[in-house]
Amino acid sequence: MSTLLVVGLGLVGLALLTVGADQAVVGASRLATLLRVAPVIVGVVVIGLGTSAPEFVVSGTAAVRDNAGLALGNLVGSNILNVTLVLGVVAVVSPVMVRSSVPVREAPLMAAAVAVFGAFALVGLKFVAGLLLAVLSVGALVLLVRLSRVQDGDPLPDDVAAFVSPNRRRWWVEALRTVLGLAATLGGAQLLVANSVTLAHRWGVSDQVIGFTLVAFGTSLPELMTSVQAQRRGEGDLMVGNLLGSNIFNSLIGGAVVGLAAGGNTIAPFGFAAVTAMVFAAILAWLLLWRGSRITRPEACVLLAAYVCVLPLLISANP
Repeated sequence: MSTLLVVGLGLVGLALLTVGADQAVVGASRLATLLRVAPVIVGVVVIGLGTSAPEFVVSGTAAVRDNAGLALGNLVGSNILNVTLVLGVVAVVSPVMVRSSVPVREAPLMAAAVAVFGAFALVGLKFVAGLLLAVLSVGALVLLVRLSRVQDGDPLPDDVAAFVSPNRRRWWVEALRTVLGLAATLGGAQLLVANSVTLAHRWGVSDQVIGFTLVAFGTSLPELMTSVQAQRRGEGDLMVGNLLGSNIFNSLIGGAVVGLAAGGNTIAPFGFAAVTAMVFAAILAWLLLWRGSRITRPEACVLLAAYVCVLPLLISANP
């Protein structure tokens, strides 16, 4: 198979992944709204889980195919991208103001989840670690629901309602949209992983590097699209909450998927530089939100500079 065809199939997979995840998020959010799930739960849990679906599927697929470097690299790279490149790009275009207390309360939980996942990634993920991360995932979901309680006047429920914009179609239409979106996500992940690994081998690049650059960028596109849409409508609370929630789910649920998919094998330890950069990025985003519940343009430039500085170190540290 020619390199051009491999690239083309990888791009097809990326397109399927992006469009499928977007439709899955829309369908699941509208379905939850039609089923009278509280808007803030839709914003904190449903949308966050939906935009993280590509990371779960791609990393799980890679782990089953014995591409451990790509599996962990995708999760690590996505966690870095979400709170540096994605948040930085959006905030450079328009400063992000967080008026709801929910995203600010999510930030320390996000940093803790990333740190726990980072610790497991450093020593090597095993089946037992996957089980533990699965248990922590359930605990995190319960805690997120409790943290999502809002007071009167909190803008987050209105932001979610405006973003979801539920129509009058029947519930089965949105259920079908969700199922088809997830199917496209799964098919796109298969194409993206298989062809990314082929390119990595042909170009002499490690699976880890492909994972936290090309594949991580591709699986982070749903977060980027959702963030741009939310910020364009002035829904900064939803945008920040989505990115923080995605990192929580990437770390705990994504890590659990990789550990469990590995079965009796042990996923080799990931690079120290990459894990350190991931934890640093999470703490930086937390501190910026704790400092003023906003991301200004100068702070956005700091986040972008952090990504630009970290990327060469990651590539050189993982030949």
